[in-house]
Amino acid sequence: MSLAINWVISGIAIVITAYLLPGIHLSGFKAALLTALALGLINAFIKPVLSLLTLPLTVMTLGLFSLVLNALLIMLTAKLVPGFQVQGFLWAVAFSVVLTITNWILSIFKQ
Repeated sequence: MSLAINWVISGIAIVITAYLLPGIHLSGFKAALLTALALGLINAFIKPVLSLLTLPLTVMTLGLFSLVLNALLIMLTAKLVPGFQVQGFLWAVAFSVVLTITNWILSIFKQ
């Protein structure tokens, strides 16, 4: 049950973030739920491998490369999920930052 609640909260966070950023286009809540699912799977399986492979670069940039990695994974998600579009790399970076903040705020209300 907790997994389903987290999934819906992530979907709501994606809708809010897409509403706040004009470079992010979302066709509806179903697309937001699919985006949350895809982003969760990508973050669970692909991101750890890429984080390990790019660890030296992340250390050399004092962690800033992790923003680049997050943006690239968001752009991958946009390619995979119909109804979710990102207009460019900088919008993907902004989406990553705003989504993190939105998820954090919504998680406060979940408790």
